[in-house]
Amino acid sequence: MAIAEHDNVFIFVPNLIGYARIVLAIIAFWFMSTNYVVAGWCYIISALLDAVDGHAARALNQSTRFGAMLDQLTDRCGTMGLLVTLANFYPEYMFWFQLSIAIDVACHWLYMQTSVVVGRVSHKVNDNFVMRIYYQKDVLTFMCCVNELFYVCLYLLHFTSGPLILGASLYKILAFLTGPFAILKALISVMHAYVAGIDLAAVDVRERQEKRHSPEIQNSGKKLE
Repeated sequence: MAIAEHDNVFIFVPNLIGYARIVLAIIAFWFMSTNYVVAGWCYIISALLDAVDGHAARALNQSTRFGAMLDQLTDRCGTMGLLVTLANFYPEYMFWFQLSIAIDVACHWLYMQTSVVVGRVSHKVNDNFVMRIYYQKDVLTFMCCVNELFYVCLYLLHFTSGPLILGASLYKILAFLTGPFAILKALISVMHAYVAGIDLAAVDVRERQEKRHSPEIQNSGKKLE
């Protein structure tokens, strides 16, 4: 039986999943400094639901700008909350966590804002070669997963070494393996800012040119009268 369509964006299925992600993230934040089991599972489930809401949006034809923005903000705030905790757990590396937060938030905000300004259907649509590769479904999923896994492993290592493999901590092994990808993702975030800056500057140039030509058009119109 077909499901009747409606236009109440706020209760679209992917957005309901988005609200659940927010609730889980808040619970994770609350327990993050005291209970790594509850915090860890809530954070991981919230992150995994990121793929579920995207699939639901495509399957149900419920992709919306609101949903895309909700998804981006949840991702950024979730990672930021974890990084704040890591900065507290590893104060000697606080600068790098601060830098990661600044890059992640600033670059993605600029990129999303520019996508809206230039009128793109989706922020994942871009002519830049690097962006086209990065936003391929499998590439994006892999990069997001290994990035989150790196930070989650650092978080867990504060409490426990976890399972041992040949005498080495599994969490530490995973952190070493995923660390380079986390750095690569940060560099790609900087690329987001670069691409967005070029696009936004092009909009400024076009608007300035239109303003300069506008008085000439008006004056020519008066002369014809």
